[in-house]
Amino acid sequence: MKRKEGIIMQDMLYLFKRKRRQRGILLTAVALSILALSANTLAATPQQIVLSSAETAITVEAGSDAPKLVEVRLQNQNSDRWRNQISEALIDHVDIGGVMYPLRWHLQTSKVTASADTVSLIYETVAAPHLRLTWQWRVRADKGPIEHTIFIQNLGQSEVWLPLQPSFRFDWKVDPKQSLQRLWVEKGSGTPSSVGTHLDDLHPGDSWTGTSTSYANPVSYQSREMIPYALVSNSRGDRSGWYIGMEFSGRTRITLGRDRGSVRGEVGLNPDPGPFQTRLLAGESFETPTVFLGTFSGGPDGAANILRRWVRQVLNNPLTVQNLSYPLMTSNTWGEGLEINETQAYRMIDQAAQLGLEMLHIDAGWFKGVGDWYPSPSKFPHGLAPIADEAHRRGLKFGMWVNWAQAGIGTEPGSLNVNDPKVKDWLIADTPPDWKPDSFVGRTMDIGVPAVKDYTLHEIERIVRDNHLDMLEHDGYLVANSCSRLDHPHAASNLPPTSTAVEGNGLAMPESSNSTDVSYHAVRSYYEIYSHLREQHPALMFEICNDGGRMVDFGSAAHGDYISITDTYDPLSNRRAFFDASYVFPPAMLETYVDRWPTPRIENFRYMLRSGMMGWFSLMFDPTLAGNPNTLDISRLVTIPKWTADDYAAAREEFALYKDKLRPLIRNADLYHVSERPDGIHWDGMEYFDPKSRRGVLFAFHGSTTTESVHHFQLQGINPKRSYRLTFHDRGSSSDVVVSGLALMQAGVDVSLPVPISSDLVFFQEESQ
Repeated sequence: MKRKEGIIMQDMLYLFKRKRRQRGILLTAVALSILALSANTLAATPQQIVLSSAETAITVEAGSDAPKLVEVRLQNQNSDRWRNQISEALIDHVDIGGVMYPLRWHLQTSKVTASADTVSLIYETVAAPHLRLTWQWRVRADKGPIEHTIFIQNLGQSEVWLPLQPSFRFDWKVDPKQSLQRLWVEKGSGTPSSVGTHLDDLHPGDSWTGTSTSYANPVSYQSREMIPYALVSNSRGDRSGWYIGMEFSGRTRITLGRDRGSVRGEVGLNPDPGPFQTRLLAGESFETPTVFLGTFSGGPDGAANILRRWVRQVLNNPLTVQNLSYPLMTSNTWGEGLEINETQAYRMIDQAAQLGLEMLHIDAGWFKGVGDWYPSPSKFPHGLAPIADEAHRRGLKFGMWVNWAQAGIGTEPGSLNVNDPKVKDWLIADTPPDWKPDSFVGRTMDIGVPAVKDYTLHEIERIVRDNHLDMLEHDGYLVANSCSRLDHPHAASNLPPTSTAVEGNGLAMPESSNSTDVSYHAVRSYYEIYSHLREQHPALMFEICNDGGRMVDFGSAAHGDYISITDTYDPLSNRRAFFDASYVFPPAMLETYVDRWPTPRIENFRYMLRSGMMGWFSLMFDPTLAGNPNTLDISRLVTIPKWTADDYAAAREEFALYKDKLRPLIRNADLYHVSERPDGIHWDGMEYFDPKSRRGVLFAFHGSTTTESVHHFQLQGINPKRSYRLTFHDRGSSSDVVVSGLALMQAGVDVSLPVPISSDLVFFQEESQ
């Protein structure tokens, strides 16, 4: 016992010293006495440990047969403590050879670890089968949420089949009279809906289930998928509360409900359609999708300004976010569809350099065929490497689209042919005899299969190397919907070996009982592939497209550098998708494509460009060519002329302004939603403000209404006791005015735009004392 006491004192001394070094990360050292308690004592009086960041503090409890998150609270505030009424739900059985074995878990007190940034509680089964479960909470930054993961290891000699282990469940005790609100955000996949951001009152009796996959094609907001994130806050006072999210790109689910005395929910893999099972071989470990839990005050924007900085610091690639040219301004070829060729690529390099853009991005259409990821000899007779070299010579980066998880019917060396016996077994299902791929979508391979993972890793390495890439975009059904194979690592499917719903016809295979397990293995392989590529090519950037906004999630944020947030490219769709996704992600990684659009006046032209300039900007066409917009109502389809000299001059000015003044704010500033969600009719706006440089900008957009030529925007985040100099960009410096922060927050700034479908940028700087 004396030896254990000595260890405890050493740990407490270490934590005291570390506490002084690590501001904002605290651990209640006295709780480490848990290490010296016997199992019997622990069962009688479970010990509690506190772990915290600057904003969020959690208390965990080491129960003898199950752990518990006791409460979560906002640091240094007199706000409510969210007290949990239930312990963690640990799996209670496994399947071995078709026989169900019940499980009883027991805390291993000698294996509990607690430090200034991590708490791990270890449980093992009392009898065979021998499993070990690690219940872990981790602080990875001074500020922001706290992460949680459960690991289950098979210590036995036989394979076992696990049922669903939720990542986290909760039942917060609340005052029945307390007014609460719930927020969740849709993905912008396809076309953003008319709702997008859902901020609703949470009444007793209300319930909600949000789901996320990487392939959904919703047709209405009732079936829209969520970005895997939810928030609950007080609707009055400091509007404080908590938020939770998942760092996973597979099939996930969040449930949330309220009765009179509690708010309850569950977060993790989606159990439907079920029953869910996953195989665990001897010595293997299963890992639940990591969740993060945080607290905030100041409503959804208060939460967002904490979370976005945490995502940038913890999840994003450090080399990317430290690059002062991030986010880049890109010239993308997709506006010309599949007809891109060598002549046009060289012309677009020249145009991009003249306009001040920073990367040429060759989109779909460059390849021989689906699964045959080599340059088309008819379109690119000299390959893509010389084009990349020319882009580099002109000071541009070079990026390329690849749908690398898809197979087709190509017969040339190096192509993935669905009829090749080796490739056939890699597919999620057999293909009908007359099957053909679409122009750029084929049959999905199951990348959760180790051989497929190894193949794709080497294939992507070749693509990056052969084509001198600075950026790789992935698209299509990368994470399979389901799989009918019996010899793959995932659980068996209730689908037949073939399916008439195949990707080549624009559809994914229907969901089946193994869909979640298929996606679990595929996502893990995908992450391993991209982590390896990061190691081999540290400066290589990744765009996450996946059919335009279907993988907008925190797993993507941890493995990609920027995300395409919508597959519709008109100004309204771009602003709607940005409005929604910016509640959870750093704006620098939110990409909107700017397509051709009718701009009879120069004010309309700037409105079009600026609608895509609040995050990562991609110009999606060759401005030297005329064309038809592909995102408007059929009644509005007209031929869009080539850019005029005035258009070129305005574009060069806007792009220079982006790099000089807007990009530093997009990278570093807080962001505030200072209007209702865009509807294309009324005014809408977004505000950036950087408290360090004390600079900001208001993006102001005047919709189609002709009845309101002046609008008032109330600024947020500024100091009400200081004054600010305002510059209206389109009206010139002669309109500069100094206004008190209090007036800007209460009365707001007046923006006058007499022309509908127009915009302005209002820059503001705090005056020195």
